Amino acid sequence: MYQTIIINFPGGIISPGNLYNILVAASKARIQYVRFGLRQQLLLDTTSYNIAIFTGELDKLGIDYEVDTNNFPNIISSYPAEEIFIHKTWLTEGVYKDILDDIDFKPSLKVNICDSDQSFTPMLTGNINWIASSQSEHYWHLIIRFPKTNVTYEWDQLCYTNHIAQVTKVIEAIIKNNPMRFADNALANGEELFAQFDRQNFILKPAENTVALSSFNLPYYEGLNRYNNKYWLGIYRRDELFSIAFLKKLCQLCLDTKLGQLCCTPWKTIIIKGIDEKDKNLWNSLLEEFEINMRHAANELNFQIEDNCNEGLALKNFLVKHLSIDDTRTFGICFGIKTRRKSEVFSSILIQKRHLISFFGIKLFPVYDILCAKDFNPNERTGEIFSRNNPVFLLPEQVRRSIFKFHKYRLSAIKTGRQKQVFTTEETIKNDSEFLYQCNNCLTVYNERIGEIENNINPGTQFKDLPESYCCALCEGEKDNFTKIDQAILQVL
Repeated sequence: MYQTIIINFPGGIISPGNLYNILVAASKARIQYVRFGLRQQLLLDTTSYNIAIFTGELDKLGIDYEVDTNNFPNIISSYPAEEIFIHKTWLTEGVYKDILDDIDFKPSLKVNICDSDQSFTPMLTGNINWIASSQSEHYWHLIIRFPKTNVTYEWDQLCYTNHIAQVTKVIEAIIKNNPMRFADNALANGEELFAQFDRQNFILKPAENTVALSSFNLPYYEGLNRYNNKYWLGIYRRDELFSIAFLKKLCQLCLDTKLGQLCCTPWKTIIIKGIDEKDKNLWNSLLEEFEINMRHAANELNFQIEDNCNEGLALKNFLVKHLSIDDTRTFGICFGIKTRRKSEVFSSILIQKRHLISFFGIKLFPVYDILCAKDFNPNERTGEIFSRNNPVFLLPEQVRRSIFKFHKYRLSAIKTGRQKQVFTTEETIKNDSEFLYQCNNCLTVYNERIGEIENNINPGTQFKDLPESYCCALCEGEKDNFTKIDQAILQVL
């Protein structure tokens, strides 16, 4: 009886005015709650007898949508993390928006646009994955993941920013025109794909190095936090449901305080950036009015679940409860829960449902497999089976054991790194520059070598020379709350 309407927000960027109009239209169809999806889109469920009212209103507003289909997946980007989680990069707000404006068609393949220096937005969950070069300003790596396969291919060329849209269009056309060769084919070949690509009309240059995938380190993405003399607000909902009444008031507050955009993220949350100090109390009042809870545990925030999946949510809550009881450390891990055969989630450790018996549409005896990504990097496409055929009551213990394996791997990697250091340097005493200072509350680090330009702290400023009034740029924790820590432990260069 229910149908799902999907509305894309390219790059996860939302105009408060447009969202407000969509919410008003939804109210007319008696929709009370909405969700945000893994690909930074809006999901609305409504009854079949009300859907014509809602879609009619959307047609009047000129808003594109799909009903129970996803033929045109949203273009996702790391823009929501820009400036608050991603620092000192050439990839700015203007660059993101220029690329999105240039893509004046609706891709039928999944397109990802990401900064290389982040792990907040999945880099390789798309079919056409653009990753900003860390060495060549305004140039991009391209990694193709062929549709309906785990086959990936990294192009040996870098593409200039202004040509991303057109290259995307050409590559999509080649794949769509050759479905037998490049879609649902485990033998799909990247060299064959690019042999059909005419390079003459594009600014390209050889890639000197392959793209370096960042180690996964999920930032704490909710709460009201300070940055660059302003604040950002991240809102997470345990049940993934945002009430329309709340979102309408949020949009109105954005407009009243002259905030022209908000963002939705791949973690099914929203982020509002650029909040002025003078408006901080208004946002706190809004949260209090609707009793929006903040500061959830990290082991709850680092789960990825399929869109519109109550079964997956229930399993997540079940696992989080046991992880909390055991007080299990999950920092640096991204968990995925997959209950559907064709779905895809971003994960270091994947809990995947299947049935021991399945014939003629009848499925019996559900069990769960636990898989680990290569090197526990959720951007990697390959993995290994950690445990098979687990009934649900055994899952918490098996997940806990997979977490122990992750920590064992991480410690081994750290130890290997230290051994390499011993053989490549004659220094036996670490310099101060090899240490960072980490906030005990939110795990934000202060790097003496980099400083905090946004807070008028010059590079090279030692932590001991910071004023006693210094506080954490993220959670405003006091200076005394920082701990000196070896950067090798954090895997920071």
